[in-house]
Amino acid sequence: MAERNPYDVLGVNRNASEGEIKRAFRKLARQYHPDRNQGDAGAEAKFKEVQAAYDAIGTAEARREFDQQEQMRNMFGGMGGRGRGGPNVNFGGMGGGGLEDILGQMFGGGMGGMGGGMPRQPPRQAPRQQPKAAIINVGLDISMTEAAQGGQFEFSFKRFKQQGTSMETKRTTMKLRLDAGVEHGTTKTLKGQGHDHPEGERGDVVVTVRIDAGEGCRWEGEHLIQEVEVPYSVLMLGGKVSVRLPSGKVGNLTVPPSTQVGDRRRMAKAGYNGGDLTLEFTLADTDADGLTDAQKAALQALHEAGL
Repeated sequence: MAERNPYDVLGVNRNASEGEIKRAFRKLARQYHPDRNQGDAGAEAKFKEVQAAYDAIGTAEARREFDQQEQMRNMFGGMGGRGRGGPNVNFGGMGGGGLEDILGQMFGGGMGGMGGGMPRQPPRQAPRQQPKAAIINVGLDISMTEAAQGGQFEFSFKRFKQQGTSMETKRTTMKLRLDAGVEHGTTKTLKGQGHDHPEGERGDVVVTVRIDAGEGCRWEGEHLIQEVEVPYSVLMLGGKVSVRLPSGKVGNLTVPPSTQVGDRRRMAKAGYNGGDLTLEFTLADTDADGLTDAQKAALQALHEAGL
């Protein structure tokens, strides 16, 4: 069975910040940890899958390597690469057909009659558009404070660079200036900074800005969501809970009776850069080993009452 994509395993999207990935891992690792699920083979297998997923994308370097290897695999249509160093393509000694098939995927266009094969297009046809290498997608992770202030940020990626008749992978480091208040998910296209093309234009690099939403927060598109943990008794009976907002301010939030897990409340201008903030109610995680005798007795009474 093929391994699941690590983003899917951790339940995060591809534009998730590094902080979101770490928090998702901690939550799942705690849920499926063998110490909390003794004798449960399914939970043990899930824990190992979660750990492997985090190993693949849990650090900036590992994630960059995974994302770019995936891009290379997709460009080759599953035809390979040479381990983590990336594929090394030699243009000599191949027939035109096979070479064109590979490079057509890799560099976003036909390769003419290169490689000694007969051209596929009939002669004297109208000049075709100059081919261009495929786009490189890169993520740039910054904190909410950095995003609010703007500035110049460094990032790196791998690209194919032509060396004589071969293509080799090269690590490239660049800097990108962002305006103050840049939005999560903003993309910047760097023209001609990507892969070399053996007989066409160098490709572009598309940088996606990923803002770390902070502990207990996540992005849904451009909307900032903050989880608010609420004890079961407060969800059912109503009450107040303390909430620390992204601004650092702390306030008391009124929870109506019969609130359900997943219910939401919108707070105007309480989010990032003066935007709205959505509060999402979740059930507070309680460690059964840490319950007092009084709490255990109260839970037993609820159980006997059918709750």
